[in-house]
Amino acid sequence: MKAAIYPGSFDPVTYGHLDVIRRAADIFDELTVSVLNNHLKTPLFSVEERVKILEEATKDIPNVKVDFFSGLLIDYAQKKGVHVAIRGLRAITDFEYELQIAQTNKLLSKGELDTVFLTTSLEYAYLSSSSVKEIASFNGDITMCVPEFVARLIYKKYGHG
Repeated sequence: MKAAIYPGSFDPVTYGHLDVIRRAADIFDELTVSVLNNHLKTPLFSVEERVKILEEATKDIPNVKVDFFSGLLIDYAQKKGVHVAIRGLRAITDFEYELQIAQTNKLLSKGELDTVFLTTSLEYAYLSSSSVKEIASFNGDITMCVPEFVARLIYKKYGHG
């Protein structure tokens, strides 16, 4: 069975993330979408909230599991017995950053962790979690960026709901 991990902050999950999840789920037998608990950032949603949101957003994709981790991706992947990480690319600027991370992971894992890059579909290339949060903080319309239930949760966090 071919398995992969799609790690990320997913704060919040966007249609761009969901596009990558659906396409990766078509390629791999099992896809674990794993929320990174990054102590260096102050997220809008807790890890637990992000896991629940992702579970709801992916409930119709049978081969997707949602999990979370802290620390290095290579350690998490080794613990899970998974040798492929999925990363989404929106623009050439993403590629440079993601390539560096992929090469570092390959080196640190002693060749055990490969990275598969999926380019975001054009209709979602403009999306980022940061821009969604910024728009929502000013009570702007984010319904074209995230599922409706996610938009409601975001607006509530900013006191607009």
